[in-house]
Amino acid sequence: MRAVGELCRSIPCRFLWRSCRFYCTEQVSRVKIFDRNLKRKQDCKRTFPTTLCMGGSLEAIMRLLPGRGGIKKLIMMDASHDMVKLCKKSEQELSNKNIETSFIVADEEFLPVKEGSLDLVISSLGLHWTNDLPGAMIQSRLALKPDGLFLAAILGGETLRELRIACTISQMEREGGISPRLSPLAQVRDAGNLLTRAGFTLPGVDVDEYTVRYNSALELIEHLRSMGETNALLQRSKVLKRETALAAAAVYESMFAADDGSIPATFQVIYMTGWREHSSQQKPKRRGSATISFNDIQKQFGGQGSL
Repeated sequence: MRAVGELCRSIPCRFLWRSCRFYCTEQVSRVKIFDRNLKRKQDCKRTFPTTLCMGGSLEAIMRLLPGRGGIKKLIMMDASHDMVKLCKKSEQELSNKNIETSFIVADEEFLPVKEGSLDLVISSLGLHWTNDLPGAMIQSRLALKPDGLFLAAILGGETLRELRIACTISQMEREGGISPRLSPLAQVRDAGNLLTRAGFTLPGVDVDEYTVRYNSALELIEHLRSMGETNALLQRSKVLKRETALAAAAVYESMFAADDGSIPATFQVIYMTGWREHSSQQKPKRRGSATISFNDIQKQFGGQGSL
C-alpha cells in the first residue's frame, strides 16, 4: 500500500476532524535524524482488497483511500450511529464508485467480523476510548487473514499535557485534592508491548506530536466539548466548580501562553503497525546464532566505551 503510514499521519486527530473548522497546527519534532518525508513515501507492495476502518476519522479516511492499496471492499464502522450516518451521507457525495462501501454500527471491543476475513484493519484515533485495548487489538488480529495488516493511530500519554498540569494545580489549590479530568492514555513505550501482547508479528511503532494553538484555555475546553472528547470516566466527578474551571484557565495561560496571547495544546499521536502471522514473513534468528559480536563491531568502527 503506497504510503500506508501516511494514511493516519494525514489525519491530525479526531479532535480536529469532529470540529467544523481547523485551528492552526504546528508539528513539533525534537530531534532531526531521519528524512521523515522520504519515510512516508516508502512503499508497501501488498494490496488489501477487503478493509475495515473502525472509529475515529471515518470521513477523512474514506476520502483518502481511493486509489490506494488495491482496496475493493471497504467496511466503515463506528460505535456512534450519528457518526456512521454522517459518513454514509458523505460517501454519497463522492464520485469514486470503484470501492464497494458498507457501513455498520458496532463496538471495537466486540467486532462483528468473521475471523480471517479482512486484509487490512485501520483504526484512526478511536481506540483510546476502549476499556480493554489489548482485547480490542486481539480481535482485530483475529479478524485479519494470515499476513493481514493492522494499522492504528492512538492518542499518546503526552496529549493535552498542558491541560493536565493546569487542572491538577487548580484542583489542589481550590479543592485540596484532585479527581480525574482527562482520560488515561498509553505511553509510547507501551505501544510495542501492546502489539506483541495482541499477537502481532513484525511490530512497528512511530510517534508524532502536534501543537494546536487556541485564543484561550476556555476556547480549548469548548472545542473538546463540541467534539465529544470530554471526560467519560466512570469514576469522574460530575460537577466542575466554576471557580476551579476559571482557576485552571488562569494557570494554563500564566504557564503556557505565547507572546501573542495564544495558548498551546499538545496532541501526541502514536502509530502502530502489526501483521497477522504468516509463513512467508521473516523470522528472528535463533538466539546465539550470531557470528559477530557487538564488541567486534565496536572495534571495527573505532568506538570508545560500551555500546
